[in-house]
Parts: sequence; C-alpha cells; structure tokens
Amino acid sequence: MPDTTGTRAPRAPRRPSRRPRVAGGAAALLPAALLVLAALTAACGGGALGRTGEGGRTTTVTVLAASSLTDVLTEAGTAYEEEHPGVRLRLSFAGSQELAAQIRQGAPADLVVTADTATMGSLRDFTGPSTVIARNRLVIATAPGNPLGIGAPGDLAREGVKTVLAAPEVPAGRYGQRLLERHGVTVHPVSREPSVRAVLSKVELGEADAGLVYATDAAASADRVEAVPVPGGGAGVRYPAAPLKDAARPGQASDLIAWLGSGPARRLLREAGFLLP
Repeated sequence: MPDTTGTRAPRAPRRPSRRPRVAGGAAALLPAALLVLAALTAACGGGALGRTGEGGRTTTVTVLAASSLTDVLTEAGTAYEEEHPGVRLRLSFAGSQELAAQIRQGAPADLVVTADTATMGSLRDFTGPSTVIARNRLVIATAPGNPLGIGAPGDLAREGVKTVLAAPEVPAGRYGQRLLERHGVTVHPVSREPSVRAVLSKVELGEADAGLVYATDAAASADRVEAVPVPGGGAGVRYPAAPLKDAARPGQASDLIAWLGSGPARRLLREAGFLLP
C-alpha cells in the first residue's frame, strides 16, 4: 500500500536463534561484523537501493501531490506498486501552494503533481518538464437535496446564502474567481479556505450553504453534499506532473509519470470523475 505518512511500522523483534560457539579470535570479531551488517541493513531499509529481485531491497519514490488527488492517487499508487514489485510510493498530499513552498524549502521528493499549471510554472527552477495527467471541473456543492435551490453561480451571491470559497492563492480559488468573473458575479464569502477539501468540509458540516469545489471531491462525498453543475466549470482545470531536478530517484519518477498516462491509470482517473488530458 502507498505510504501517506512517510514512516514505516516497526518490525516485531525476532527471537534470537541458537548459534554454534565460535572459538578463539573469531568470537571477538563477531560483534563487529554484526554491527557492520546492521548498518548496511539500515541503509537499505530506506528504500534507496534496487528492486525486490535484487537482494530483496526496495526503492521508495516520494510523491508530493495536490490534496484533490488524495483518493485517486492512493488507489493508483496501490495499482502501480502491484505492477512494479520492489517499488514503494510515499505519498504526501497538501494544497498546491503548500507543495510549492515545501519544494522551495528543499523538502526531499522525487516528483510533484499540482492542481494547476500556474503553480507548476512557478517551480520551473526546481522541476523538469511537466506532463498534464488529468483535468477536472468546478461544481457548486450544497447540502443534500439543495434546500436553497441554488442552480447557478449568481445564486452564490444571494442574500442569506452563506458561500465559502478557496483562498485566491489556491488553484481552486483562482479557478473559482475566474469562473465568477465570467458570469459577472461578485461573491462575499463567509470564509476563504486553504484547500478545496476545506471548502467541501465546510459545506459537509453545515457551516456553509454552498461552495465551489472540484467535481471529483463532490462525487467522493455524494452522500454528504449535492453537486450542482456550472457552465464553463471545466475551463483550464489541469493537473501537471513533473520530476524534481534533485530527485533521488529520477528514473522511477519519470516512469511513474509515464504510467499515470497508461490505460490502467486512466481508467482509475475516469472512475474517480476526472477528465483525461
């Protein structure tokens, strides 16, 4: 399974096995040899060397990805690991602006997937060429049954409607602002959230009547929110992926990005409600 925490569960200690006595000077050398072996084992345990078929060692690829990809990339990561024995993915999800900040601060990672091309463009000094792996669209999330009868962006500005939007530095916030401008709507939100998942949570908890979210997030919470389609909601919502220039595993990073454009990965993206590039 993909590791979303970046840590491994500790292994249960093994029972000491009975060993034959080692006579003379060999006995004195044994502890030192075991220390060397332990150090080599620890170095390999971080996933830095080889594949399972090469001495049973594992390669760990660290992926930074936009929070709206959490569900689908977790599932895709499992499929990728099954197809690539000995390769383990360490997945870390956050808002795209947070991912960019982590990369600029030198966070160790092999590749990044953002929720917009603007954020990826701002990282050109840190990444290789990017590839769009999926697209998305915006919808209006409301309470189940849409009790306020919200049917268009203009309804988000109605008196008495508590609307929540993503912050302007977040891709979903920029997409949402452009959409509202195209429809000639000015909204005064009750809050601006740091991620699209946070917007969705406000609607789920009843702290807001409506919010602009990605269609995939609304679909994943279909039992807690209702999705209202928005004309033009899919304009420009793209997910580019790129390897980092200082990646510890550049080959595996490029391989994973290529795999995300393959048939199995595209099927998972479609099933999760994403649009293909």
